[in-house]
Amino acid sequence: MLISEVLMVALSAIRANKLRSALTMLGIVIGVAAVITMVALGSGAQKAVQDQIERLGTDLLSVYPGQSWMHGVASADRVSLTMDDAAALQRAGGVLTNIVPEMSGNRQVKLANSNINVSVVGTTPNYIKVNNYKVEAGRMFTAGDDDARRRVAVIGWGVPNQLNQNAYAMIGQTIQIGGIAFDVVGLLSEKGAGSGFDNPDERILIPLSTARYRVFGNDRLRSITVQVESSDSTNVAMLEIERALRTAHGIRPGQDNNFQIRNRAEFLATFEETTRTFTFLLAGIAAVSLLVGGIGIMNIMLVSVTERTKEIGVRKALGATRKSILMQFLVEAMTLCLLGGVIGILLGTGGAMALSKLANWNTLVSPAAVVLAMGFSAGVGLFFGIWPAQRAAKLDPIQALRYE
Repeated sequence: MLISEVLMVALSAIRANKLRSALTMLGIVIGVAAVITMVALGSGAQKAVQDQIERLGTDLLSVYPGQSWMHGVASADRVSLTMDDAAALQRAGGVLTNIVPEMSGNRQVKLANSNINVSVVGTTPNYIKVNNYKVEAGRMFTAGDDDARRRVAVIGWGVPNQLNQNAYAMIGQTIQIGGIAFDVVGLLSEKGAGSGFDNPDERILIPLSTARYRVFGNDRLRSITVQVESSDSTNVAMLEIERALRTAHGIRPGQDNNFQIRNRAEFLATFEETTRTFTFLLAGIAAVSLLVGGIGIMNIMLVSVTERTKEIGVRKALGATRKSILMQFLVEAMTLCLLGGVIGILLGTGGAMALSKLANWNTLVSPAAVVLAMGFSAGVGLFFGIWPAQRAAKLDPIQALRYE
C-alpha cells in the first residue's frame, strides 16, 4: 500500500470519530502548549539576565565594607570603606582603569506638592561611563562641580514619574533633597530594573564632595566600583584590589579581609544558571502531560484495533501484508500526535505572547523548543502506537473475519 493511501485511510479513520480523536489529542495539545509556554518563560528570563549583564558590564568589580575579625570571631561592627580606600585603589593602577566611589542613602525629595523617598548617590563624573548610563537630556555634573561642592543633581529616568512631572521639563528646576536645594542639570536615559530590589532608574546622582560635606556629613562609602581593562583581567584585578586594601587597612598576613570584592558578572551568571534549572524543571513537569497524552492515544488505538478487527481481516484476506497493517495504525497514531503538536505549538506561542503583553513577563519562544516539541510529539505517536499496530498486524485473518 502506498504511503499516500495509508495516510488517506488514517485521516478517514480519524474523521469518522471526530470527538474521540479530538479528546485523544487533548493530552498532546496541553502537553506541547505547556512545554512551549514554560520554555518561553525560562528563555525570556535568561535573555533578560543576559541583557542585564551587558548593561552592567562584565569588566566591573564592586568592593563593599566587610566584618572586622578578632581571634577568628566576627565583630558586630562593620568596617567602613572611606575616601582613603578609593585613593589607595587609584594609586594601585595596574589593570584597574576606573575607580568610582559611591556614598548613598535614602533622602526625602520634594518638588512642588510632591514628596518622595529615593536613593541619593554621591559619586564622581565617571559614574555614568563605568555603569553604562547615557544622558538623555541636560548634562552630567563635572569634576569642577565636584571640587566646588555645587548643589547640582542628575536624576534617573523614573524619578520624574514619581514626582508627577514631565521628564524633560525637569531640567533646570530646583528640587529639595533632605531640605537642601539642588538644581537639576541632567536626566539619565532609561536603564531598566535591576536584578535586585534597587531600581537604577529611581536614583538621584549628586557630586561626591557635595554628598560628603552637605548631605551625609561623613566620608563613609557604600561601595567602590572598579572597572578593569577587560573581563579577562578580572582575577588579576581582584588580587590587586585585595593587596591595596589590605595594606590600607593594616591587615597582617593570615588575617581575614574586612572588605568584600564581588564580581557582578559571576552573580548574574549564577542567577542565569538558576533560571535555566527552573526552566528545565518546569519543562519536565509540563512534559509529563505529553506522556499522559501518549498513554491516552495508545488506549484509543487499542480500542480502535478491537473495533476494526473485522475490517483488518477483510484487508488481510484481500492481500494486505502485516507491514501495511502495521504502517496504517502507526500513521494514525502519529497523525493524531502531530496534529495535537501543531495545535499545541499555536496555543503555547499564543500563551507566551499573551503573558508578555498582559502580565509584562519576559518571554522568548525558541525555535529549538518548537522543533523539540514537534519531535517529541512524533516520538510519542511512534512509541505508543507500536503496540496497537503490532497487535493489529498479528491478527489471524480467519479469526478476524469471524470476530463479532
